[in-house]
Amino acid sequence: MNKFVFFGLLISLAGCSSSKKTSRHPSALKASLFYKMEARLGEGAIWNHETQELFWVDIVGKRLHILEPATREHRSLPTPSMISTVVPVTDSLCIVALQDGAYFMDTNNGDLTHYVSLDTANTETRLNDGKCDPAGRFWVGSMHMPGKKADGKLYMIEEDGKVAVQMDSVTISNGIVWTKDQKTMYYIDTPTGEISAFDFDRRTGDIGNRRTAVNIPDTLGFPDGMAIDEEDKLWVGLWNGNAVARFDPENGSLMQKIKVPAHNVTACAFGGENLDSLFITSARIGMTPEELEKYPDAGSIFVAVPGVKGVKSDFFRLEGH
Repeated sequence: MNKFVFFGLLISLAGCSSSKKTSRHPSALKASLFYKMEARLGEGAIWNHETQELFWVDIVGKRLHILEPATREHRSLPTPSMISTVVPVTDSLCIVALQDGAYFMDTNNGDLTHYVSLDTANTETRLNDGKCDPAGRFWVGSMHMPGKKADGKLYMIEEDGKVAVQMDSVTISNGIVWTKDQKTMYYIDTPTGEISAFDFDRRTGDIGNRRTAVNIPDTLGFPDGMAIDEEDKLWVGLWNGNAVARFDPENGSLMQKIKVPAHNVTACAFGGENLDSLFITSARIGMTPEELEKYPDAGSIFVAVPGVKGVKSDFFRLEGH
């Protein structure tokens, strides 16, 4: 079976060439277990710097998770369908992507309010990863659940609910981040094995001049969720790669690896009071019995201190909030 199809099949159960090459693997740090759980498909990590809480989702488990690291107080809010990403709006409101569109969720009681419908016409796709840009627009992509067709799209949602398709012909839409100067957007469509760079217009949200920033070889795993640090370097969860990797998008090189005791590493987010801890999500889905025995903490939250700080995540800007 084609490796990319296999990747797509695993996560569907949950619902350009370049001369730049990565370097040989640098010596790796090791992440430690932070919060034990058995998420089937943990994803969508984001740090709420206003409340000092870590948000993430279990796509297959259909739950939003919120953890206060200082106290280890944990809340789990169920959703009626697969939930693929989350971004805070206020201290008690967030925007989430479910299978068919974007919703607002009250984080006190889990109540949902429909916002916009997306990808409802195609029964073979669902929404996947997403984040907000520096202007507070919500970007979320979709994926072809069998992982065979480039039927997905990348959407941009304004605060008034207006939706724009910023990209089509996407297979598995994943990590998305913006640079500190707000002029470049980085984006991952997993089966390409690449991190793409785009020129970004903060005023309009327009993107253009697509080029390959990083080529990720199969030997490292498949690029999934992504974070950016204060030096504009990229941190990528590696599905089937047991690690998070730091890449330099200026030259495509692999700068650092963090080994994670989980086979399928899905996403990461800088958090903590000083944004110097890297929280890492993982998944149990698709693992063999032998792999589960080797990595019994798969599906948990892991943490590492990589020696560089992250940046505050942009929240969704909703009129009147």
